[in-house]
This record gives sequence, structure tokens and C-alpha cells, in this order.
Amino acid sequence: MKRLLSGVGSLLVLAMLALAAQALRTWNQSTVTGAAAVVDGDSLRVGGTVIRLKGIDAPELQQTCEREGRSYRCGDEARRALANLVEGDGLTCTLEGKDRYDRNLARCSTSARNDIGAVMVEEGHAVAYGGGYRREETAARARRRGLWAGSFERPQDWRREHQRSAR
Repeated sequence: MKRLLSGVGSLLVLAMLALAAQALRTWNQSTVTGAAAVVDGDSLRVGGTVIRLKGIDAPELQQTCEREGRSYRCGDEARRALANLVEGDGLTCTLEGKDRYDRNLARCSTSARNDIGAVMVEEGHAVAYGGGYRREETAARARRRGLWAGSFERPQDWRREHQRSAR
């Protein structure tokens, strides 16, 4: 009898693990839709879900860049560009996991734009980050679009430098 109960218990544990794995796969591929509220140049909120666009890195809100010998708030410009892309259009985001800070990573589209991240990089409002959108970044650089029309510090480097000086 003990052996039978042990076997049933093992089966229950295996079944629970299989269900948990399936739920995790489903969550990783779930879709979030609705109106978007833009947080910054690579983050937005859809309903109660905060999303970071996968594969891009936009300047931080406080970050400045240079164009035509003048400083400008490229972080604000990136936020405005993202807001213009999603304004008045329902957003569909496919969640693709989380980053090291436990933020939802997603690729998002509207009825007018297939891939919001690709557009942000191609227009020069963000850089490729983590292996995606290299072709779009090369095109933006060649056309001197957005950030590439002047000089800037990559957002990752800017964060590293300014986090150090804030300590």
C-alpha cells in the first residue's frame, strides 16, 4: 500500500510540474492588447502591464545629446517619438519573457506599424540592444536619422556613468 501511495504521490508531483511548465510557456507567449501610456522611449504601460520593448535601448529621460552643436533632451525626444507611434491606436504586445530587472519584455505593433521597436531604431530614436535590429540601426546611422544626426552616448553607457556619479 505504501508503495502505491508513493507512486501516486510521484505522479501528482510530475503532473503538477508539467502543468507549471505549460503555464510558464503560455505566459511567456501571452499577448497584451489595449491603449498604451508611454513611460519613456522604450517602455510603456498597457492596462496594468508595464512593458519594455525587446531589442532596443532608448536614451534615458534625463539624457542629453548634441545636434548641430547644440544640446537637446534626446530622452524626451525618444519618449515623444514612441508616443506618436502608439497614439490613438490599439497596441498588441507579445510578451517574450523578462529582463534581469524582472520587467516584461515584448515586441509590440499597432494596426499601422508591424514592429514599434524596429521603427524606433530605424528612425534613430533608439539603438539596437541585445542582438536585434542591427539592420535598422545601420540604416539610421547611414541616413543620419535621430540620434545619428549628431553625437550621443549610448544609453547603456550613459546609465553606467550617471549611476556611478550619483553614489
